[in-house]
Amino acid sequence: MKHLASLATAFALSACTSAVTTGTGSGAASVSADRMAADIAAVSADAFLGRGPATRGEELATNYIRQRLQAAGLQPGGPNGSWFQEVPLSQSDITGTPSLSVNVNSQTISLKQGEQIAVRASMQNVNRVDIQNAPLVFLGYGVRAPERNWDDFKGESVRGKVGIVLINDPDFETGQGDFGGKAMTYYGRWTYKYEEAARQGLAGLLIVHETAPASYGWAKIRRPPHAPIRRPYSRRTLGDRRSFGCGENPNASAHH
Repeated sequence: MKHLASLATAFALSACTSAVTTGTGSGAASVSADRMAADIAAVSADAFLGRGPATRGEELATNYIRQRLQAAGLQPGGPNGSWFQEVPLSQSDITGTPSLSVNVNSQTISLKQGEQIAVRASMQNVNRVDIQNAPLVFLGYGVRAPERNWDDFKGESVRGKVGIVLINDPDFETGQGDFGGKAMTYYGRWTYKYEEAARQGLAGLLIVHETAPASYGWAKIRRPPHAPIRRPYSRRTLGDRRSFGCGENPNASAHH
């Protein structure tokens, strides 16, 4: 990924250089807002099929970016002179319908996948996740950030329990504080919450979904997070990092 990240840097520097080029000759480069807008409109168009990893849309998008880099006069920095670097990926999917329920005051309440809860497959290369009789514990936003004077765990032992946390981070409700106000930090994202849950030894994690703090509705949560991957690698031109599905917890994760 180092070569390709350097390529992105070179592209950025090329754009910056163009912005300060002087002269009136026909060869003088310039930055065009219209051209940049056209590129953004192109890759966001329906013809690029959402640009999903390991899909036809990804191939269309990466090839478009390659063509634009070539047109800018840049040279490839990938292995063996390639514009691309192959990145091994793994994917986990749920087979069948998961059985999910909670016990409240001795009453068992079943939860329907996609309706009251949306469980994501474990990403730990296991063929089964089975959590039984695990206590539920509410943990605020599930954030431990001593540099921001915030700790939802406060030294409590949560190992083996299933945590319940809110989406976004502690500043969302008031719009002010040590987390930068309404803008979501990394502490507000699924990925961080799952990572912290794993560090704290939780058996699983439930993230309470609300449209406003999440910035998207339940319809996005309930649908499958990705289509099946049918090839062993993904192509990247700009060192893009993205998460495939959810569930960094060693045992299980869920979103409710």
